[in-house]
Amino acid sequence: MSAPTAAPHATRPAGDEDMSSTVRAFEAYGDGDWDDIAREAIGEERIVVNMGPQHPSTHGVLRLMLEIDGETVTEARAGIGYLHTGIEKNMEFRTWTQGTTFCTRMDYVAPLFQEAAYCLAVEKLLGITDDVPERANVIRVLMMELNRIASHLVCLGTGGNEMGATTVMTIGFTAREEILRLFEAVTGLRMNHAYIRPGGVAVDVPEGFTAQARAALKNVRGYLKQLGDLMLANPIFKARLTNVGVLNLSGCMALAVTGPVLRSTGLPYDVRKDNPYCGYETYDFDVPTSKGADCYDRVVLRVEECYQSLKIVEQALERLDRTEGEPVMVADKKIAWPAQLAVGGDGQGNSLEHIKKIMGTSMEALIHHFKLVTEGFRVPVGQAWQTVEHPRGELGVHVVSDGGTRPYRAHFRDPSFNNLQATSVMCEGGQVADVVVAVASLDPVLGGVDR
Repeated sequence: MSAPTAAPHATRPAGDEDMSSTVRAFEAYGDGDWDDIAREAIGEERIVVNMGPQHPSTHGVLRLMLEIDGETVTEARAGIGYLHTGIEKNMEFRTWTQGTTFCTRMDYVAPLFQEAAYCLAVEKLLGITDDVPERANVIRVLMMELNRIASHLVCLGTGGNEMGATTVMTIGFTAREEILRLFEAVTGLRMNHAYIRPGGVAVDVPEGFTAQARAALKNVRGYLKQLGDLMLANPIFKARLTNVGVLNLSGCMALAVTGPVLRSTGLPYDVRKDNPYCGYETYDFDVPTSKGADCYDRVVLRVEECYQSLKIVEQALERLDRTEGEPVMVADKKIAWPAQLAVGGDGQGNSLEHIKKIMGTSMEALIHHFKLVTEGFRVPVGQAWQTVEHPRGELGVHVVSDGGTRPYRAHFRDPSFNNLQATSVMCEGGQVADVVVAVASLDPVLGGVDR
């Protein structure tokens, strides 16, 4: 490859003969890189470094391109797409119920929120929002709030570890294990559950679950207190995060940033309060805010949000006790998923009693089961938009139906995707070491960004 050459010349802007300043233009000949041309012709050297695609605080495969001057970041750009799965496109080739299995794998740290938002949108299209049983909505709220705590614990734990506070990570992940055991007891899985289905949930909580949950919550509350003592009362931790990664309210509004990052500017926007779903308007909880708009305030808010989620979970457990034995799926057998899950010797699956019933009672029952599982139910022509309050901000789902058994289009407004736009604003002008802290405070999960 031939070395690039440049022919600089000075020109005055046309129509402005009185301006004393000149505009320098460069013409490049041959092959080469513009960085080389700039270095040769201008005499300046731009140092551009890659942080990633594998790097701490990204919770996935994120590439950060940093232009630095010494230790100061002069330009920061985020490169995404390394974790692209094509989930949205794949959903167009699966039934409406099977779509839950796909979207749960987007943001793998908070899978139940994608399931809930998607199913709420499908239920809008079906016109059965008010037909979903109360117990199903209570279970949805319970599972989402437990997932919110687990997600925040990942953010706090990994963020602490990336700054050298390993104990923060061990306590955070130990607390998260308590919640994952509850998920496994209910859905059979620790993540990627496909548990929330159009019309309700796949199966009721197991016997004795409320007692198990209350015991786990007691442990989680103790771990949260330890995390608060380790982080919020630690002068070194506080000094490391204060006035780092500042993003004010104007910046959040311009970039459509939501969640704890937005609430750290003092705006109490929370979809659970402003546009409630699943009966959130009947629960007693607060939306914490702060005014610092920096990384430290976002840590404080996430800890406080965990306590608020515990408050909601405790109310949901009381409602579970009160509604024991009630249905968890809509009564319409043309929509209700025909499964009665149970734990057997070979794992979780359809109960033997249910299999005997559909196989032995009538040929029509067997045909209906087969058609509903393989072909799926039809959804009327139309489109619906649904939002939920995800741990990282506002998660939106836009589903379109052409009247068939599969989505014509399913598109997700993932909060991590929007929040990552703030990377340059938060990092430029700061130190290279502060980039990790700033990105960690956004808490992006790249499965949701790339999807």
